[in-house]
Amino acid sequence: MADVTAVLFDMDGTIVDSDAVVARTWLRWSRLRGVDHAHVMRVTPGRPARETIPELAPWLSPDEQAADAAALLDLERADVDGVVATHGAHDLLRALDEWGVPWAVVTSSDRPLALVRLAAAGIAPPPVLVTISEVERAKPHPEGYLSAAGQLGVDPATTLVVEDAPAGVLAGRSAGSLVAGLRGVPGADFDVPDLPALHALLSPANGKLSVRVPS
Repeated sequence: MADVTAVLFDMDGTIVDSDAVVARTWLRWSRLRGVDHAHVMRVTPGRPARETIPELAPWLSPDEQAADAAALLDLERADVDGVVATHGAHDLLRALDEWGVPWAVVTSSDRPLALVRLAAAGIAPPPVLVTISEVERAKPHPEGYLSAAGQLGVDPATTLVVEDAPAGVLAGRSAGSLVAGLRGVPGADFDVPDLPALHALLSPANGKLSVRVPS
């Protein structure tokens, strides 16, 4: 068992299913720039376009890379077709509120995109939302998770981070948090297939959570 004081969620692929629009947007870009789409989808999860595009297309000038990243964001903000809450997200967030356990969302999306996707998924803006708009260093740097813990007034080492991407897992581990990995993401402290399975491992205890960590 592990005791935690707050839960810090990644957004895309964790509480919001935006897989279809992400794949559509990056497919359009990969065709435009002649980059293998499968490679793009291996590199980009959990990371902002402003960082991955220079890695994927180093032959572009810095101005072209920045323009591509901005265009991608515009496309993603305008496309919410198929964006929904992930299975079990509403039930888990409602339970945390009922238990009096604070939670936050830490995402590599910028704030406008995060708000658009949360709204499309029927999730109200969280008490603390940390996006790429508010940090200097994106995942896998722990800045986002450290910031969220600070805003909630808790020690990062007593938080549970829920992630589905390698960059996010590294960020959570670097923050000193206990990390639950979804969808088989490597490197987490423990794995769960989905949010209902994670929910089943949590028990409220005086405004905190006991987590039954699988062996």
